Amino acid sequence: MDFPRALRERRTGSRISQLDLATRAGTTQRHLSFIESGRSVPGRGMVVRLAESLDLPLRERNELLLAAGYAPVYPETPLDGPQLAPVRAAIDHILAGHLPYPAVVVDRRGDVVAANEALDVITEGADPRLVGPGTNAYRLALHPDGLAPRILNFAAWARHIVERTRHLGELHEELRSYVPETAVGEQHLGFAVPLELRTALGELHLMTTVTTFATAVDVTLAELKLEAFLPADARTAELLVRARGTGSRR
Repeated sequence: MDFPRALRERRTGSRISQLDLATRAGTTQRHLSFIESGRSVPGRGMVVRLAESLDLPLRERNELLLAAGYAPVYPETPLDGPQLAPVRAAIDHILAGHLPYPAVVVDRRGDVVAANEALDVITEGADPRLVGPGTNAYRLALHPDGLAPRILNFAAWARHIVERTRHLGELHEELRSYVPETAVGEQHLGFAVPLELRTALGELHLMTTVTTFATAVDVTLAELKLEAFLPADARTAELLVRARGTGSRR
């Protein structure tokens, strides 16, 4: 990749002026202009500072370094490797602590890394090929053989998923094919888009939060997301607590 073009595209894509980026990176607008035009070759430290100042994901920072002719700075450690054993333990602890409410951990593509047992309530009835570690949580959510038939506000929820997956290329296009072309209605209003789901427990209204490892300097760790489902009303909370108390797993 042409480094000057790659840098310029990321800067303009972030809607940051040359002056603002130069100030953040501790250089001058003139020097940055020379870098973007190819008249000046930045050192490795400058490339890192520019990537940090653009607040790029770690994977993109490595790509920018490679484009400039330098080796990546940020490691990408296999999640099942010994170095990330504390991370796996932390994930297990968080998932268990979120019970009786469902939670799932996914990677950058939305592939499932881990989940707690309460997720069974959400995935009940789905094609087994769409469920479990290594499968894709976004595909499960929208596929006709996944959750789609049981989502009562499918159009609004599906739009929420599709908007989050614009960076996923072919998967994004696949997900779009599952979503009906409907206008945004009143169901899109409110403090959050809920997941309104028909289950064996009863109708559940859930909202979600996403947690990341904020201080990660490893690509694998930085790209993990823990999506936790929380009750959007008292009835849903009661049903999930009752299911946990009776040992119900569907």
